[in-house]
Amino acid sequence: MGLTRAIGLDVVAEMIVPLARAVPATLIGSGKVGEITSAASALEPEIIIVNAQLSPVQQRNLERAWRSKVLDRTALILEIFGERARTREGRLQVELAHLTWQRSRLVRSWTHLERQRGGFGFLGGPGETQIETDRRLIGDRLAKIRRELEGVKRTRGLQRKARKRVPFPVIALVGYTNAGKSTLFNALTKADVLAKDVLFATLDPTMRGLRLPGGTKAVLSDTVGFIADLPHELVAAFRATLEEVLEADIVAHVRDAAHTETEAQKGDVLKVLAELGVQPGRDRPFVE
Repeated sequence: MGLTRAIGLDVVAEMIVPLARAVPATLIGSGKVGEITSAASALEPEIIIVNAQLSPVQQRNLERAWRSKVLDRTALILEIFGERARTREGRLQVELAHLTWQRSRLVRSWTHLERQRGGFGFLGGPGETQIETDRRLIGDRLAKIRRELEGVKRTRGLQRKARKRVPFPVIALVGYTNAGKSTLFNALTKADVLAKDVLFATLDPTMRGLRLPGGTKAVLSDTVGFIADLPHELVAAFRATLEEVLEADIVAHVRDAAHTETEAQKGDVLKVLAELGVQPGRDRPFVE
């Protein structure tokens, strides 16, 4: 529900579907597919979201059965990222993730949906791009994006070298999405980074100077929030941004201790950090 609210969708119904084993053709059993078909006929939703990862075949079969556009968890997160990214770098990273995901599917866009949205066309309407229909064009575009991101990576490398000449320690804020990283960042640095009670409010990295109580200067870095089952396409695409975490002298894990799933969220954050090659507490100081 949090993901759907983050993209501003109006949820008209929800259903928990027990899954003893995945069905290759539709993920869920035929009985539940039929039950949802009946519900969809009455409600006529524009989109049905499955909180799981669907194969291209499963997505196509469910769309045929339910006569509605179907999004899986990965597609929904990509759509949120597409709408949130503000800087050129952020847009490039999201487009890279989107095209990498889309290339495996090459599903023609549903242009009959009348509502035009931001993002990258999963929820789009008339005029949305058809780049995903042509594998060669996708490959060309991916190569161009990777070249441009390499330029970003080089620029970041030069900036890091410049910072090391004036060796202030770098503190990277990490944590689950919507845990309060940007709010803390603003409080400590007097910055005005967007801080909202929504998932993935921060996609573009921000760094600010910070004077510690002892008088020492430091650099504080705000980073993109993590989430359970973060699509590997996004981890790969945002590696350039997350390199700030790799280079940080201290990793500060911001947790929402009042959240009912705070321990599970901590596990998800540590898992993503491990995927990035960060070993909190072993290769650098780690504080919560």
